[in-house]
Amino acid sequence: MSRFNTAGHQTQKPVARATSPISTVSAIADGLTHEGAPGWKRTPKSELFLLASGAFLDGKGTFYESGAQQDKRVRELTRQVALEDPQWVLDFVTWLRAQANIRTAAVVIAAEFVKARLDEEKRLSRVPGPAAVTLKGTSGMNRQIINNVCQRPDEPGELLAYWTATYGRAVPKPIKRGVADAVRRLYHPRSLLKYDTASKGYRFGDVLNLVHAAPDPDRPWQGDLFQYALDRRHHPDTATPPESCHTLIAHKALMDLPVKERRKVVTGVGGAQRLADAGITWEALAGWLQGPMDKAAWEAMIPSMGTMALIRNLRNFDQAGVSDKAAQEIIAKLTDRDAVARSKQFPFRFLAAYQATRGSLRWAYPLEQALGHSLANVPALPGRTLILVDRSGSMFYGKMSERSDLTRADGAALFGSALAVRAESADLVQFGSTSRMVPYEKSDAILKILERFTDLGGTYTATATAKHYAKHDRVIIISDDQAHDGNPGDQVPAHIPVYTYNLGGYEVGHGRSGSDCRFTLGGLSDKAFTLIPLIEAGSQGGWPWQVTATA
Repeated sequence: MSRFNTAGHQTQKPVARATSPISTVSAIADGLTHEGAPGWKRTPKSELFLLASGAFLDGKGTFYESGAQQDKRVRELTRQVALEDPQWVLDFVTWLRAQANIRTAAVVIAAEFVKARLDEEKRLSRVPGPAAVTLKGTSGMNRQIINNVCQRPDEPGELLAYWTATYGRAVPKPIKRGVADAVRRLYHPRSLLKYDTASKGYRFGDVLNLVHAAPDPDRPWQGDLFQYALDRRHHPDTATPPESCHTLIAHKALMDLPVKERRKVVTGVGGAQRLADAGITWEALAGWLQGPMDKAAWEAMIPSMGTMALIRNLRNFDQAGVSDKAAQEIIAKLTDRDAVARSKQFPFRFLAAYQATRGSLRWAYPLEQALGHSLANVPALPGRTLILVDRSGSMFYGKMSERSDLTRADGAALFGSALAVRAESADLVQFGSTSRMVPYEKSDAILKILERFTDLGGTYTATATAKHYAKHDRVIIISDDQAHDGNPGDQVPAHIPVYTYNLGGYEVGHGRSGSDCRFTLGGLSDKAFTLIPLIEAGSQGGWPWQVTATA
């Protein structure tokens, strides 16, 4: 039974009263988009959320904004919001890293949060009279945010590298303590083998020297591991794996094998398990073999490879000629809903894998299934929906990930297509300087629908909205929000909700947002769209971490 698509469109009144947290400052235009059209500035929290959750901050920037400009905005916004609402920043960063799976922006915001608060404490300490010298009610937040943002074993070093490069080698106690907390949680033998490499400026031993992390008493082997990390950093020729760390012992045994004996391990009985027990990764195997990654080498690694590693190497598997049995093992992981969820892969990773293996019948259907699992939160919207996908030039500039060639245009088409096939009834439109319908059937594979999108030049969002709106129940615009021609929301009756899914994170947007049936969504995952049914049910929409907490 439909909850929202009832006679007389009964959801209209609740939508008009609902609000969403990503909001603009003014009811009237108070800025200009990068294309010169009237635009709306957002609140600092909204601007920081969209910028951090929609950009990888890889230093390369976007079509309208350099990497340096992006970095500057993140720092300034963080320092402002950190003092105004530190709990919000703590919750945001925790969600950004652990749930949204955004790494660099989370690290930067956590460090800048601490810097802003320490600077404010220093300023308050100089104020004469009874002024507080600490920020009341927020003790421990600095340490907590640093611990929370480190979710991978190489991130304690990443955070310290950012801090020392930006603010010098004097590292404040809250950062040291937060990093030490993370080190106790994250450092284990396999993480040392994978991440403690010469390519890192801060090795595990450097981090331990700096923060003096005490071993976790519940991990009796961790003291030995810490000492070994220090030894291999400072005395690599004599460092010996401790007996308490069986993975390190097994790894050393393989390293000590003569090169001519190593391929026998790969091809021998139990070779795959022996490699796994020794923490050998696919990245390290070719170097250890000192030879090519052939069929046998890949088949020995596949059982221990995670989802991300598998989708990155599908073309390599084909080139090596892995067997149908090995392929079935890969397919089983790609089509396992829980395994895909655990991998926390962005949906566009599966699109990148599909493009890389185009022409291979072996992987197309499993990748479509994996993509479907990664888009599990896209709602089945009732009634009629108009979906407008931005295919303008700015959407094709820059990459969504350093590991693929996918652009924001690809991401927009992917989310738009997923919304369309799941909706009760939807018109799917691509727009730029011109606009046109994208044909599809409800039974079509999303990966096939994506092949029907093209590059359409400039950004005439309002024009496309006016052309294609035909008494739809809602309008969803997936765009970088930088229009030539004004507010697209003005082209739709005031009682019809218009949602802009923002993929750019720029300072000024193409329309107002936050209430009165005009809303902005953000992030790089399907979970952002779960807010649409909540808003249309009359909910006062919260931030993603608040929605998750109350779901």
